[in-house]
Order: sequence, then structure tokens, then C-alpha cells
Amino acid sequence: MLTHPTLETLHALGLHGIAKGFKAMEADPAAAAMTHADWLALILDHEVTYRGQKRFEARAGRAKLRQAAVVEDVNYRAVRGLDRTLFLKLTSCQWIHDHRHVILTGPTGIGKSWLACALGHKACREDISVLCYRVPRLFAALDLARGDGRYAKLLASLA
Repeated sequence: MLTHPTLETLHALGLHGIAKGFKAMEADPAAAAMTHADWLALILDHEVTYRGQKRFEARAGRAKLRQAAVVEDVNYRAVRGLDRTLFLKLTSCQWIHDHRHVILTGPTGIGKSWLACALGHKACREDISVLCYRVPRLFAALDLARGDGRYAKLLASLA
């Protein structure tokens, strides 16, 4: 079978994950022993994974998270007064679905922005849109939008 036209067709159809999986399966001698159903399931899994990763990358890029923080790296032993059970509850992202807000407060340098970025990253992984603003920049954007007539539009985009 000619794989080059098949790969071109897959790319033309926008099935880049399947094309990548097809190449990987072609190089794997164990793939020849697989049933058609197993082979197809594995190729489709490649496509689902590829699309999920692309969706996450786009969402994380639009979020404008300033730090590459993940909730798995949170150090609960650091002296910052972080309640482990409360933070783990926040990582479920249920507060977002309940239309609640979270405000992180504390002294300078304690890691508030890092924790916010970790929560934002987790929300991006849960297919939730995120936009990161620090309070001074948010207030400046709101003030500017009020002055040039975009206030309602900006508020709607933040909701």
C-alpha cells in the first residue's frame, strides 16, 4: 500500500493526529498482528489525543498565564498558610462551574500569582477558558474601556 498518498489525504482532511498515528503504526511491527478494530481504535485515539492537546495549547495561550505552574507542584509545607484541603477543593474547578470567584491574598512574594497560574492551568486542562489579569492591569483596562465606550463589551468578555 502506498502510504504517501494516504498521509497526504489525511493531512488534507485535517486528520493530523491520525496521520501521526498512522506513521507510528507503520513503523511498529506489532501493529501488523492487530485486528482491524484494535488498529482503528488506536489510530482514532491518536486523533483524539492530538485534538485535545491542540485545544489545550490554544486555550493556555489565550489565558496569558505568566508562569508555568501546575497544581501538582504546589508545596504545602512552605510557610504561606495554604490550607491543603481547601486548595485541593479549588483544583476540582467546581467553583468555576458554580460561578464563584476566588481572591488570593497575602504578603508580597508568597506565591499568590504562582498559585493563580496553577489554578488557571488546571482549568485549561479541564477545557475551561481562562484569562489571567493582575488587579492593577484589570482596573486600568476597565478604566480605559469606560473612557472609549468598550466597557460593556469588556465586561461581557470577562463574564
